[in-house]
Amino acid sequence: MATSVSGEGQASLNGIISDPQTKRLTDLPTELLEHILCFPVLKHVDICNVSCCCKRLHDVCHGRGKVWGHQYKLRWPRLQRFYRQNECCDWVREYKTRHRAGIQIRRTVESISKRFFTEVPCVGQVLGDSFAEIESLGMPEHFCEDELLFILNTDKRKSLTLKYYAKKILYFLRQQNILKRLKTFLEQPAEQQSALEGAVLVDQYCNPLADVTLSGISAQLDEIAEKVRKMLRIKNSSHPSLRVAQGDCFVVEDFELQRQVVCALNSVLYEQLQYKGNEFDYYNPLNSYIHQVLLRHTGIPISLSVLYMTLASKLGVQLEPVNFPNHFLLRWCQKPRGSEDIYDFVYIDAFGKGKQLTAKECEYLIGHQVTADYYSAISTNEVLLRMVGNLLNIGKRGEGNEKSYQLLRDSLDLYLTINPDNVQHLLLQARLYFHLGIWPEKVLDILQHIQALDPSQHGAVGYLVQHTLEHIQHKKHPATPEVKKRSTPEHLEVQYSVGLIMKHKRSGYNCVIYGWDPKCTMSQEWITTMRVHQLSNGANQPFYNVLVQDGTCRYAAQENLEPHSAPLEIGHPEVGRYFSEFADTHYSANEELQTRYPEDMDETLGSVQELYHRLTPGFENQDQAPATDQNNHEAMPI
Repeated sequence: MATSVSGEGQASLNGIISDPQTKRLTDLPTELLEHILCFPVLKHVDICNVSCCCKRLHDVCHGRGKVWGHQYKLRWPRLQRFYRQNECCDWVREYKTRHRAGIQIRRTVESISKRFFTEVPCVGQVLGDSFAEIESLGMPEHFCEDELLFILNTDKRKSLTLKYYAKKILYFLRQQNILKRLKTFLEQPAEQQSALEGAVLVDQYCNPLADVTLSGISAQLDEIAEKVRKMLRIKNSSHPSLRVAQGDCFVVEDFELQRQVVCALNSVLYEQLQYKGNEFDYYNPLNSYIHQVLLRHTGIPISLSVLYMTLASKLGVQLEPVNFPNHFLLRWCQKPRGSEDIYDFVYIDAFGKGKQLTAKECEYLIGHQVTADYYSAISTNEVLLRMVGNLLNIGKRGEGNEKSYQLLRDSLDLYLTINPDNVQHLLLQARLYFHLGIWPEKVLDILQHIQALDPSQHGAVGYLVQHTLEHIQHKKHPATPEVKKRSTPEHLEVQYSVGLIMKHKRSGYNCVIYGWDPKCTMSQEWITTMRVHQLSNGANQPFYNVLVQDGTCRYAAQENLEPHSAPLEIGHPEVGRYFSEFADTHYSANEELQTRYPEDMDETLGSVQELYHRLTPGFENQDQAPATDQNNHEAMPI
């Protein structure tokens, strides 16, 4: 049968066939043929063609053999960990399944922008329906994740819209997986639950795209524990903590030996490694994520307490978490176990460099007296609720931007997974989804649950149900998007176009235009607050929607903007929603944005050429504007 093999593969095979010692390729032993057909230059198309040559080669390239196993692992190296070493699989079937999955996933991701571009009133939010489509493909979860990672790891300047939605879907899929693991964790008996594992799950859920694993965090803590052992060895070479193998569960009973562990732990953690409470940026959510605490050596009372308590446990000292108001603490029993007298404990302030306090001294931390109940030890579930509650409060304190809304969503999801019947938090979740205009079907489910739990919420529930149903009805009849043509008389004063990289004359920030209006369309209150009347042309001039380098979205007057003399990439998380590519001097609008501004891309290209014609002698003889030196600019914030 006639067949074709790709260039480099053909050259390799020709070399073998022309060998005077080998008259025919098929005369070679199977093992050698397999070795030859596993050359990296041969692709899956080559193997398909070779296997069609004759029965001998077809048998060598059988589905469960080495050749197709090699092709699979060559094409999808990240998936190797899902297969046992030397596992006998039908690699042809695996290859076909994975290949089809990749095509279907990519098609689904490509379709999202077209369907949801106009349905997302809050920048960055994607309707939950799109995520369900990926799940409905019925593909193994690791197939989906691998394909999404493949999309994200291609040329960073191209396929920006595809990457934008691939990232959101990957975010969602990982969060769903983490929620399943959290639910399994919560079902375990209380004595089997580890505060560290719970804290890692919280961290992973809020940072699903980060490389955070329990094994990785535990390994870092083991390294710190080993430093403490070295310190102990200097003080007491016969200390029992030095004789126990890493990972073994044990308890040091003698109080003096426990004191030696705590002293060594304080010395290593706060003096040698310089851990400290973050007093200057207390409400930064990074203080609550255990991997960031380990990276930055700073945190808040509860995250530092989890770290401290876990390290003490590794060294044989049992400490208990205390839900003290406004300042999380640990308690260390000074009497035989079982005592509940608050004066039988020393209280450790991990935020305050491990300072040891009496019950009375704890009250000085918060400036008022509390009842004995606040000195009690709490469960791991309660630790997680307080940790998530802190994140929830930070989300509420946010500025109403994409980042604070995402934190609010994530922390509500976590809180309601741990405490699913909390009516106030359910109502907050329903209001948040309603405000963002996303997932209206989910809103109705939440409202139904609230009504069943607390009928007295009928008024608030009824209002949200009515308006959510209106939103669902509106989705069935979406409005035709407005098309803005520069050539129409009312738009003649618009000087700039979408995709241009600009600089704000007064504030100095760099940005990219993703929309414009011939006149300011904001409310009179906004115009007054922003002192628009102080501008030369006031509100009666074009205004531009811009994505700013610092991650914000702003509405800027034409007189305050000028084209950037050295265009640079704008590190805004929403760039991919509007643009498909960074083309060195400007951004190329994606299909959806071009539909709304059909004449802008020609204008953008003309503006860029005119700018470089002025700034670069001989530019008219070049094919395109020169690329800027990206190393001269600050790193993109993510």
